[in-house]
Amino acid sequence: MQTYSLTEKQKDLRDLAASGKKHILCYGGSRSGKTFAFCDFILTRAIKAPGSRHAIFRRHGVAVKQSIGKDTLPKVSSLKFPEVKLTWHEQDGYFALPNGSEIWLAGLDDKERVDKVLGREFATLYFNEASEIPLSSYFVAQTRLAQSVTQVDGRPLALKSYVDLNPTTRAHWTYRMWIDGINPDGEAPLDLGQYGHLVINPTDNAENLPADYIESLMALPDRQKRRFFDGAYMADVEEALWRRSYIKRTQNAPEMVRVVVAVDPATTSEVGSDETGIIVAGLGTDGLGYVLADESGKYRPEEWAQRAVSLYRSFSADRIVAEVNQGGDMVEATIRAQGQNIPYRAVHASRGKVTRAEPIAALYERDKIRHAAEFPDLENQMCVFTTGFDRKAQGWSPDRVDALVWALTDLFPDMVRKAPATPPVYIPPRVALGANRRF
Repeated sequence: MQTYSLTEKQKDLRDLAASGKKHILCYGGSRSGKTFAFCDFILTRAIKAPGSRHAIFRRHGVAVKQSIGKDTLPKVSSLKFPEVKLTWHEQDGYFALPNGSEIWLAGLDDKERVDKVLGREFATLYFNEASEIPLSSYFVAQTRLAQSVTQVDGRPLALKSYVDLNPTTRAHWTYRMWIDGINPDGEAPLDLGQYGHLVINPTDNAENLPADYIESLMALPDRQKRRFFDGAYMADVEEALWRRSYIKRTQNAPEMVRVVVAVDPATTSEVGSDETGIIVAGLGTDGLGYVLADESGKYRPEEWAQRAVSLYRSFSADRIVAEVNQGGDMVEATIRAQGQNIPYRAVHASRGKVTRAEPIAALYERDKIRHAAEFPDLENQMCVFTTGFDRKAQGWSPDRVDALVWALTDLFPDMVRKAPATPPVYIPPRVALGANRRF
């Protein structure tokens, strides 16, 4: 029978979670045991307090179901509590325990599921991979951390909120709250007596990892190594084209005069490959540009094409703009396979990334652009993209920034120095430019 024990750092996290602090952050490198430990704590709390409810959130519902529901949570349960049967309720999305406790799983991108989950009160909230979770979603969920429940020993179960992530930049809301002690929404100071944090890295979990895994992390380029091996937050780069102060958000975008979906395709989805940048942006009736969606990620060619066409339709866009330096005619063919009559424009990167990006950064500095939501991965990439950027030296490609630049260049041709491009494809009247939309 397989034995079970927490690592020394996981025990430190357990002690922190059991302290009087209500909000617990654990950040650090990849596969350091953060998720495993928090699932252990949640199961323990659920067993100790019959009838208690606990919620685990990730940005995407598919991700929380696959990584937590089908992997980590059942694994922890079978190792530590083999006598406790977890019953999965697919329709509602929760595990039921024999004592009446429930552990709910939800993706914050699924409004219907989130509304169902947040219609209840919980004793524990757990935000897994919080680098992908918007601050606004975190705050909304906190309003449901309110269940009053008693443990089997007669004592009340303390309310707890757990957060974990591989750290991004110091501008992220987790750093501002737990390290700076500032509420990012209004900049008011927080009571740090309620906030505790701990760093756990892969070396702290070496006994549970393949022998060569840590070596593979140590061989990563500096930027990825700092995040996934050192588990450290990164400062924004002083020489970056964008500063955080340039990025303004709004939840009240006007009607859109034009909308484009911009794609910077990756040639492969293999491990270590670049992402495909996919950005939706619009020109509002107020003359400002609006970034409406960031759906970038690692996709196979047919997958990014499906995503781009789906966004084109859901946002009633005017066309898809795609860089073709890597894929040539294959890029258009891949898109056409998903939507034969989609208005499409191919663009060629005849100038360097920095040269193309500088006019777009200037639009932000001149207060011409708004973000319709929080886009942490995009914004982090913007704020480390420097005038001396060298892809080979940095070990990564700014694919989200590239797609952003193509989208806003298409929307603001008179404000941006144009790069040579193939002539745009004729746009049929049914999607004629100027159709108003609201998002």
